Order: sequence, then structure tokens, then C-alpha cells
Amino acid sequence: MCNLYQLEKSVDAVRRLFAELQIPLTFPEGIPNFQPRNVRITEQAPIVLWNGDHAELVERRWSWPGPTGKPVFNMRSDGREFSRDRCLVIADSFFEFTTPSDPKQKKKDCWQFRSAADFAIAGLVKDDPNVGQAFTLLTVPPGPDIAAYHNRQIALLTPPHWRAWLDGSASSKELLSPSVAGELSVAAA
Repeated sequence: MCNLYQLEKSVDAVRRLFAELQIPLTFPEGIPNFQPRNVRITEQAPIVLWNGDHAELVERRWSWPGPTGKPVFNMRSDGREFSRDRCLVIADSFFEFTTPSDPKQKKKDCWQFRSAADFAIAGLVKDDPNVGQAFTLLTVPPGPDIAAYHNRQIALLTPPHWRAWLDGSASSKELLSPSVAGELSVAAA
């Protein structure tokens, strides 16, 4: 499952996207200075939360410790309703890994998925006594572009759905679904 994604957007690009959607975006902890990079589990990364009548961009840890101590970095959304603690995870692409085509190769093959359109990943936040507020990515069954690479995919949301996800005005079951055929391009990474 997705355990690596890429962030390329600048804070100004994120601010412009929200302005185009007429969603007020604030920076309650100051304007973060995030750089383009690959984001890994347990790292801090930008997310967007809802606060009453506006969105807030903050940086939080990706994953919280589960009951066994393993990080909860993905969570199945199938058939579940998430009415609270929703967030948007800012991303530009994500990676999946498959068994290597060469049996002598020890590292898995890495595939990068991109969309021609802007997107964010549907996520949830949780307060954890050990790591503070952290987020996880929600998953859905795979769309046709991903099915050959993995049996799950992260839940992608396009900008027209961001406000409804954040403010809870739309059901999770309405918004979270597999990507449609041709929505994602894939390349060996």
C-alpha cells in the first residue's frame, strides 16, 4: 500500500488552489517552509484541516502508532462513514511497489502514479499521546490504472470535492471511490 508520496507544490501554489475554490486558507502555525520532496512514513508533511468556516494548512506527522506499535499510515474506508477528523493531504504523485521483474533483484520495482489534474489525498487526523496530532491516508479498492500494481489505492479527491470533504457536508461514501480509467499515468520510478 502507499507508503511514499511526492510533494512538489509550493505553499503559494496551494494558496492559489484554495483561492480559486473560494475556500479561505489560513496558516495558524505560521507559513510552513516545505520543500519539494518524497514524503515517508513518520515524517512531517503539510495537511489541510477544517476550522469552522475556513481551511488551515499545518504540518503533521504521517502515521500514529497502532496497538502493536506499527505505524497506522493507511486505513480502509470501504463502507465507513467519517464525519469528523477529516483532512486533505497535499500531494502531487504517489508510489506503489511490486515484486521485482528480475528474481535476482532484491529491491521491489517502484511505480510512480500521477494525475493530469490537481488532487489531494483524503485522510484522517488523530491525537496520539506519544506523537501528537498525526494523519493517515484513506484507501479504497483499486481503479483500473492501479489494479495491475496493487489491490488497494489511496482515496484521491479533486479540488471541486475538497470543501465537501473538509467541512463534512458530503458523505464519505459519496466522495471516496476508486480513480476512473485513464485518470492516472504510471511510470517506473
